[in-house]
Amino acid sequence: MPPEQSDLLSLCKRRGFIWPSYEIYGGVAGMFDYGPLGCVLKNNIVEMWRSIYKNREGFVEIDSETVNPVPVFKASGHVDEFSDLITYCEECKEPFRADHLAKGLHSNPDILSADELERLFEKNDVRCPECGGKLGKVEEFNLMFKTTIGPGSSRAGFLRPETAQGIFVNFLNLYRYNREKLPLGVIQTGRGYRNEIAPRQGMIRMREFNMMEVELFVDPDDKGWERFPDVENEIMTLIPNDGNEITVTVGDAVGKGIIANKVLAYFVYTTQQLLTALGLDLKKLRFRQHLDDEMAHYAADCWDAEALLSYGWTEITGIADRGCWDLSRHAEFSGVDMTHFRRFDEPKEIEMDVVKAKHKALGPKFKGKAKEIAAAIEAKAPKDIRNGTITVTAGGETAELGEEFFEVVRIKEKVSGERVIPHVIEPSHGLDRIFYSILEHAYTYDEKEDYVTLRLRPAVAPIKVGVFPLMDKDGLDVLAASIYKELQSGGIPSYYDTSGAIGRRYARMDEIGTPWCITVDYGSVEEGKDKGTVTIRDRDTREQRRVDSKDIVKVINAMLSE
Repeated sequence: MPPEQSDLLSLCKRRGFIWPSYEIYGGVAGMFDYGPLGCVLKNNIVEMWRSIYKNREGFVEIDSETVNPVPVFKASGHVDEFSDLITYCEECKEPFRADHLAKGLHSNPDILSADELERLFEKNDVRCPECGGKLGKVEEFNLMFKTTIGPGSSRAGFLRPETAQGIFVNFLNLYRYNREKLPLGVIQTGRGYRNEIAPRQGMIRMREFNMMEVELFVDPDDKGWERFPDVENEIMTLIPNDGNEITVTVGDAVGKGIIANKVLAYFVYTTQQLLTALGLDLKKLRFRQHLDDEMAHYAADCWDAEALLSYGWTEITGIADRGCWDLSRHAEFSGVDMTHFRRFDEPKEIEMDVVKAKHKALGPKFKGKAKEIAAAIEAKAPKDIRNGTITVTAGGETAELGEEFFEVVRIKEKVSGERVIPHVIEPSHGLDRIFYSILEHAYTYDEKEDYVTLRLRPAVAPIKVGVFPLMDKDGLDVLAASIYKELQSGGIPSYYDTSGAIGRRYARMDEIGTPWCITVDYGSVEEGKDKGTVTIRDRDTREQRRVDSKDIVKVINAMLSE
């Protein structure tokens, strides 16, 4: 059974994992601060994510701005598409996300339109959950936070709702950095902002949140992946969009057409590797394919990693095939070429339509500027012609030219390659949701002993070792302090504690997920066979064994490496 949400959140607050933001002023819904232990756990999650994508996969990392000008999100579709449906109580004026009020009344309220939700509320007499008042009109509410760039309101902007666009607008820089080769993998971690209507699910729905996003640019014809054979026999639990849960190998998922291609399947399984390494219970993890009517506007296909929590099955990571949506849109809105040059094995002779300038017409009309305008015309493609006109910029001036100044002709040309718009595979990880999922899956409560243990994986545990002198005297404290300093100097986060009975100290460490505790007792300092040995206690088994104190760093490092 998952823990009670209140019990886990109480532990998190008491022990310094997370705190409600601005609590002394009453708090703000959907906002949390990370405490000392929470910061370390969060950073450990990020480092494990980096170890896969940077170290194993060889992806590069960037860090882009959180404030973006409006054209970025106009191109991405967020200005027009990034909305939830909202309704207000006509009595108490409390806002509600409309589809949340329809749960239990429809199999998938997310797909309903505003009119459909209004009819559903009327049919089922759905009223305000707070005061019982009548609900008002259902309307769209854009989730982006608006801001301005610079003084006054001369230039509007938005706080980014995702980190992905910072990667897309930097594609040309990244492509050149990668010596104009594909595939090109890029990662970024950072804050995102969504002005959620009524966040009531703790860390699952936050207004300011942390993301770990991966954008893999691939040739649209390249459906394979070099390391796919390493995982093709591994098992995953999938729910395709027919709704039937299946257990299948990665290879069969592709072979049977459940997952479209090997690249997408590889990173679905890579997500499973990451989440289980972080400590999520594989039995409480599945991948659900988006239904056609819930697919994001940019996605050709998408799979959600869902963890079973006290909230039910909850999305914590999305692995999307974004197709060529992002680069083609930014190319269209910016006028910048965002293509990849795909080289042929052998040059090919092809027929192609090109735009040619009519120099005889340009000369008398534009005189000294005619040559520059002709070059601008011939840099255009036939697709740039709109209603018999073409728009060019020359000498800092823009002109719209009719067909008397240009023509489309077919030519034969030997070419060494062609330009294509890369496709994008995106594993997008909700860091805060993963953080909370790890805590829920690690939380265990022994009702008989009234005892809480947080069974965190050693790799993510904020503190790896607790160090205790049995008594704070007789040289036990001196040896314990020296062991603590040696562990800290060796890069092993540790905690030194002398207060209270030894059982109390173990309990404190168990509650924050510390995997091991070292106790220095009188046998550690007395003459005899135990001279120089200390006790190491395992959190999960509670077994104890004696280890030579001079080997302690080596022993802990060996256990950390499992």
